Amino acid sequence: MSTDLVWFKSSYSGSEGECLEIAVAPTTIHIRDSKTPATPTTPTLQVTPATWKAFLNTLL
Repeated sequence: MSTDLVWFKSSYSGSEGECLEIAVAPTTIHIRDSKTPATPTTPTLQVTPATWKAFLNTLL
């Protein structure tokens, strides 16, 4: 995982820490659990922008 990624916390984050963070790259959307300490080895889910867009459209 690149250390150059800029992570953003979900606007749907709860007050008790149940949060997702995303980082957008040109060909990949990186997703991680914000409760997990952020290190270069922190597990992430990686999807294509098209997959991320399709997921977001299901929330509307």
